[in-house]
Amino acid sequence: MAESLAPRLNAERNEGPVFWVVGFVLLFVLPVLNVLPAEDSWLHVSDFALNRFGKFLAFAILALGLDLIWGYAGILSLGQGVFFGLGAYCMGMHLMLAIGSEGVYGSALPDFMVWNQVTALPFFWEPFHSFTAAILAGLLVPAGFALLFGFLAFRSRIRGVYFAIITQALALMAWLIFNRNETNLGGTNGLTDFKTILGFRLSEPGTQFALYVITVLCLGGAYLLCRWIITSRAGRVLIAIRDSEQRVLFSGYSPANYKLFVFVISAALAGLAGMLYVPQVGIITPAQMGVLPSLEMVVWVAVGGRATLVGAIVGAVGVNLGRSILTNHFPELWPFFLGGLFVVVVLLFPDGVMGLTRTVSEKIAKRNVRLSKTPAVEEEQA
Repeated sequence: MAESLAPRLNAERNEGPVFWVVGFVLLFVLPVLNVLPAEDSWLHVSDFALNRFGKFLAFAILALGLDLIWGYAGILSLGQGVFFGLGAYCMGMHLMLAIGSEGVYGSALPDFMVWNQVTALPFFWEPFHSFTAAILAGLLVPAGFALLFGFLAFRSRIRGVYFAIITQALALMAWLIFNRNETNLGGTNGLTDFKTILGFRLSEPGTQFALYVITVLCLGGAYLLCRWIITSRAGRVLIAIRDSEQRVLFSGYSPANYKLFVFVISAALAGLAGMLYVPQVGIITPAQMGVLPSLEMVVWVAVGGRATLVGAIVGAVGVNLGRSILTNHFPELWPFFLGGLFVVVVLLFPDGVMGLTRTVSEKIAKRNVRLSKTPAVEEEQA
């Protein structure tokens, strides 16, 4: 166990400089390029590109939480889309209520409720008039649901492929429930056509710029939280659980409690990602919290590299950037590309992009050391 732990901790210490460099680029360089005149500089970053990148960074927050439970604790969850969707719907409900009389029917009720002949706002919508309540719900609802689900699963000692299967079933169940009009959550069409957030027009570039900056700050905070967890004593126990849960149990620890803790944290991060996603994209539907999106989230982490926090960010941004490019030119090829990418990574690069980079760097360093010693050896022989 000690042999597998040391390289991971060293890798996390080496990620520190990368974090600050990337943070500087995201928080200062890209916004500066955004304000450059488009006609005077080829370096100009358009409002659309900045908004799209903000969406990718929201996905990166979710990927950090998934890497925390899969890469460091060995818990493969195929239902992270559920927690993402719960956070997104909490924010979407607030934004729908903020539309007010600006809706198609000029009613205080959301338009889809008018279509469905709902005459009064459902009771569970009432708290979402408050922005603060929506933020708290976006964190606490996914975390609370994960607490209940995880308590039942981990106390029953469900793990491995069985846990992956029941989380996949959870994603399917959530998709089926949210698709029903009886839930008063928009049915198949979901929630969309948002107008304002805290009185600011979502269609204004300045509002989207502010949302991008907030997303970057939240990503930085999520990264620091995850790094603090994995470098703490609890993080060492999580890594030990991943490597050999039975040994941890025999050592007097309760693996179920540690797994429940990290599962709840990952769900809260997914909820935060969902809340940041909705105002930047302008829509949330059940299709974004089903089985397929949850599987894609696993691919992000696998491509970037498990048990490397920077790898989770790289995988989420890189895969979604590739998706954006390919779906614009070859929309029918994207599913094949994604599946092929996952197969190639699993078979040839099981440690992902970051693992491949680390392996190449180590080989280059060993080669340089070997070459530097060769002249000295030749002089001794002479």
